[in-house]
Amino acid sequence: MATKYAAAAADLVTGRPRKRARLGWDVASAAEAQIGTFCGQEVGDVASLLLSANPSDHTCSSLLPKGVARNASPPWREDDKDGHYVFAVGENLASRYKIYRKMGEGTFGQVLECWDRESKEMVAIKIVRSVKKYSDAAMIEIDVLQKLAKNDAAGKHCVQIRNWFDYRSHICIVIMHRLQLIHTDLKPENILLVSSDYVKLPDPKDGSFSRKLPKSSAIKLIDFGSAAYHHQDRSYIVSTRHYRAPEVILGHGWSYPCDIWSVGCILVELCSGETLFQTHDNLEHLAMMDRVLGPLPRHMLERADQHAEKYVRKGGLNWPQAITTVESVRAVLKLPRLQNLVMQHVDHSAGDFIDLLKRLLAYEPSGRLTAQEALGHVFFTRYRQ
Repeated sequence: MATKYAAAAADLVTGRPRKRARLGWDVASAAEAQIGTFCGQEVGDVASLLLSANPSDHTCSSLLPKGVARNASPPWREDDKDGHYVFAVGENLASRYKIYRKMGEGTFGQVLECWDRESKEMVAIKIVRSVKKYSDAAMIEIDVLQKLAKNDAAGKHCVQIRNWFDYRSHICIVIMHRLQLIHTDLKPENILLVSSDYVKLPDPKDGSFSRKLPKSSAIKLIDFGSAAYHHQDRSYIVSTRHYRAPEVILGHGWSYPCDIWSVGCILVELCSGETLFQTHDNLEHLAMMDRVLGPLPRHMLERADQHAEKYVRKGGLNWPQAITTVESVRAVLKLPRLQNLVMQHVDHSAGDFIDLLKRLLAYEPSGRLTAQEALGHVFFTRYRQ
């Protein structure tokens, strides 16, 4: 039962607020709007009607605080100073869900492990902070999940939304598994193993069984709070720094290829065990790309927008001239070429893997593999035959 929710929930709270205003299509449907915002004791009764909670279920009843009715709402409390919902284990979240434990906390809010009285199983519920920008981002995520769920009935690849409701001004997303689109925030933290089971392997250094190998390689993609539709404005900054594509840094706009770039960075990290571009500075980031992948194309640099043009000088990177610290220069110069980096860690199929990475990390977005093309690359197909 645990594998149905644990992987999907562990990192759902690592999203970022949107960097654009909500558009018309972001607004909840009329049916969703009827749920409204409920406060105080009455929310238990209203949510019970809307969510069809099962009043006869007694699972986890021992967790209830003394004197609290099984389906009753907990006493009203102020949110904490950051807008997080304040709760106690054993309380109800609306009347349908009973709080079992806290699983995690991040920028957007908290993830709670709860018992769903209706479906008779444990679920992960993301409770978004009661702050407008995070509530708006949550509604965008809900819209994305609901629309994409229609295209993957089996729930094979991504987290799946089961339900959502507004509880005491906190948007709550009940998730299972599933999805696919311009994610814009692909990174290891958002790709989770479905199962936590593993086998122990002997360490070649000392013979101890300290190495752990997952029993299953099945994964799920999570956190769609920053996902975007192709028809939306794409001029704002996306992606977590280390997995951000060059066209995003240079202000060219972005589309599906920005996800492909992130995948390339993730694969290198899985190979080496270290983040490929470990930096928090735009110019240093571009210089690291130049060092690992070769010079950035002149035409890309010359198209830099007004915010990024300071990184360009005479058709090339303004580096190291604009870098003021010796540490930054050293951080760039210590990086090896992509091929040399991979060869340090891969002893078989290195050629196929390097070719795949070069195609995923092509500077020109139009020159990158599409997701479908990447799946057909020889690195993946060789072992299917």
